[in-house]
Amino acid sequence: MAERLKTLYQEKVVPKLMEQFQYTNPHQVPKLVKVTVNRGLGEAAQNAKALESSLSEIALITGQKPVVTRAKKAIAGFKIRQGMPVGIMVTLRAGRMYAFMDRLINLALPRIRDFRGISPKSFDGRGNYTLGIREQLIFPEVEYDVIDQIRGMDISIITTANTDEEGRALLKELGMPFRDN
Repeated sequence: MAERLKTLYQEKVVPKLMEQFQYTNPHQVPKLVKVTVNRGLGEAAQNAKALESSLSEIALITGQKPVVTRAKKAIAGFKIRQGMPVGIMVTLRAGRMYAFMDRLINLALPRIRDFRGISPKSFDGRGNYTLGIREQLIFPEVEYDVIDQIRGMDISIITTANTDEEGRALLKELGMPFRDN
């Protein structure tokens, strides 16, 4: 399944983007570098069970074991001490990245309620895209009966594109359903 998106990129996307942006060399064409999936735990910082369930969920969705991110300094207002777990993240590269992107584009995003496409404005100015997801149920791997609470996550797609226009063209060709606005 990971190969499907990669072959689409090599056979269809590269020639199309070379023509669109007048590249002289196929290595100038923007490509995916990595995808990071991040979840802030918030209230779960005090709850070890929520941390465990989040770890297993993200591992199930991405196919890779997440890393627990810890607080760098204490913040009394948020009841956080230094070293407490505050989030989890996974960095996907190569095969796992393509497999995850394939599932995200073709299975997960279309399952969002009232889905009309993702915002084309969430680029960072250098061709990278970040997308926030409100619930983990859109992924077919997650079973409704198993989850204890609905939690979202942030997905950042890092590309070699130099501009937002190039990044948008790359993701659009890979099948990202952008909204028209």
